[in-house]
Amino acid sequence: MALRTPGFADRLLAWWALHGRHDLAWQHPRDPYRVWVSEVMLQQTRVETVVAYFQRFMARFPDVETLAEATLDDVLAQWSGLGYYARARNLHRAAMRIRNHHGGVFPADLEALAGLPGIGRSTAAAILAQAFDRRAVILDGNVKRVLARHAGVPGWPGRSAVERCLWGEAEARTPVARAADYTQAIMDLGATVCMPKNPACRLCPVAEDCRARIEGRQAELPGPRPSKTLPERSATFLLLRDRVDRVLLQRRPGVGIWGGLWCLPEACGDSDRVFPESGQALAPPASIRHVFSHFALTMNFEHRRVDAPEALVRDADDLGWFGCAETLELGLPKPVRTVLAELR
Repeated sequence: MALRTPGFADRLLAWWALHGRHDLAWQHPRDPYRVWVSEVMLQQTRVETVVAYFQRFMARFPDVETLAEATLDDVLAQWSGLGYYARARNLHRAAMRIRNHHGGVFPADLEALAGLPGIGRSTAAAILAQAFDRRAVILDGNVKRVLARHAGVPGWPGRSAVERCLWGEAEARTPVARAADYTQAIMDLGATVCMPKNPACRLCPVAEDCRARIEGRQAELPGPRPSKTLPERSATFLLLRDRVDRVLLQRRPGVGIWGGLWCLPEACGDSDRVFPESGQALAPPASIRHVFSHFALTMNFEHRRVDAPEALVRDADDLGWFGCAETLELGLPKPVRTVLAELR
């Protein structure tokens, strides 16, 4: 385990009191539900993007009971555009578990929190520290970068050996008192000063003993993700409209890419369903290249007006005709939302 780092927390907290972020939407009030939702939204997403989504989500689901009672469709609709939709599905599942197994009250226990769907070790610790002001060690992306530089830990943080070392460094710096403030402070330092590129070392409260600054290795630490070629895929999606301009949408399976969202049907999907190839051809939308974490998808489109629309959805629970404005109230993948918004 890393040795204790004297003064690190004190310097950081003094800096945060003057320069930290004190007016984030989820800080007022800083209750367990609001902290939890914000932490899940902030996984792989920047604060600037999350704020508006968080405010809309809170307006629609002000507490865990309301979220638990909502339909998954409603939750996905509020999440639409944030990406990584498994986070929303897990959020909904966790809310139901809190209602059913914890009496609607957030557990103030690290193990119980980490046992909820979609809550890992660092997210559970962030909830415990910020909502309950109890000492808990976090290690999100910003914190990994701060610690890799301050302690001079080489290597990509995604490697298990490097991550174990960073957990030790995080443990060595986390104070017993003021857990909520310290947790926010170290995240703020990574977000506003110890940034991935061009860190503002002259503004950093812990620069004096930062190994990366002393050795001039800020650009090297943390180590980069090993490079790999992103596989390229393509698929054709059907933009089918009836005589009153309703659009045919298909709900995707609950797991996998865009799980549970409404989407344009694929021309050659995994099911045995065959969509009509006849009908009036319309100008198709331009192709869209959408990048996932593990591949890039080029989406091509066929655009047709079809007759006998009701025959297409007969005995099909996963298909439905929706007005153009109505579609935008559904949970949609971002590129599909872009295409449908242009139809209006």
